Amino acid sequence: MSVSSTVRRLAASLVAALLVLAIAPAAKAQMKIAVVDVQRAVMQTEDGLRAQATLKKVFDSRQQELNRKQNELAKQKEDIDKQAKVLSAGAMQKRVEDWQKAMVELQTVFVDYNKELEKKQKELTDPIVEKILGIVKRLASTDGYDVVIERQFAHYFRGDLDLTDRCIQAYNGGGAVTPAAPAAPKK
Repeated sequence: MSVSSTVRRLAASLVAALLVLAIAPAAKAQMKIAVVDVQRAVMQTEDGLRAQATLKKVFDSRQQELNRKQNELAKQKEDIDKQAKVLSAGAMQKRVEDWQKAMVELQTVFVDYNKELEKKQKELTDPIVEKILGIVKRLASTDGYDVVIERQFAHYFRGDLDLTDRCIQAYNGGGAVTPAAPAAPKK
């Protein structure tokens, strides 16, 4: 499951929560809601940081290859432009067609690299997302939250309702979930 599908699932949870709030005003006062930034949680876990480093290595090596090919094509284009006056129309047309073909191939390679990078990202982050979502469920159960929504869908929330840092700590700690400290009494 990718982060975007997780966001969609959490958006559906938000809609469901809003429906519950609209239908049962009396229950609203008793409902506990929390927020979590799944993307940040995934990227700031130890595994997420390792995944980012792996992806950066893959990206950097691919980018170097793309840059090299792009530089070769730029040089070929310069050569074509310089020789435009001395080449026959047929020879010029052939060189331009060859260059255009090479440019299309480069664009295809670029698209393929992007797909490969997305696949690798999904492969590396999906297990982390699954584990984070399991931790969110355990935190919600332990702390008595009825609904946990994606942070980006909450226009306002108190800082103590954000479970993101606790998710990261629990993930890095092997998945163990501890109850939240009781809130300080209001004065």
